[in-house]
Amino acid sequence: MKTSSLRAYQNKAPSLGNNIYVDESAVLVGDISLADDVSIWPLVAARGDVNTIKIGARTNIQDGTVLHVTRKSNQHPNGYPLVIGDDVTVGHKCMLHGCILGDRILVGMGAIIMDGATVESDVFIGAGALVPPNKTLASGYLYVGNPVKQIRPLTEAESAFLKLSALNYVELKNDYLST
Repeated sequence: MKTSSLRAYQNKAPSLGNNIYVDESAVLVGDISLADDVSIWPLVAARGDVNTIKIGARTNIQDGTVLHVTRKSNQHPNGYPLVIGDDVTVGHKCMLHGCILGDRILVGMGAIIMDGATVESDVFIGAGALVPPNKTLASGYLYVGNPVKQIRPLTEAESAFLKLSALNYVELKNDYLST
């Protein structure tokens, strides 16, 4: 991994857990923490410049995704950090902005999750979905659409796949690290 992918901003630099992969074309700036076994794939842009970004263990952020935050203000004294839990799969070209994601979530390709939104654990978000500001997605459901709507409870197989998806990316990341 080339260190030019990791950049400090105002004396805050990304902190990295063990056994992580950051593609050399990705850019991570500022107050960002990656837990163990995280993978950041090509062309990801993550700016923890005006607030923090935290990414949990075994989470993968796929190609072309944008991660950002919202600064602190009088209306929002804490601003909106970006917090992503463990075992989360974020599909290609997503935008996550100042939101909170629990554990074992799959965010479909091209989905957008806005400021103040909370996605509880064990959730599927369909490709192209828009999660509006301050919306909460309850655990155990499939959500699709623009704006996002709860469609149905997850099946047992879908729930099991959430963890499996993350583990598949840990394995792929390990392959990349070994070459």
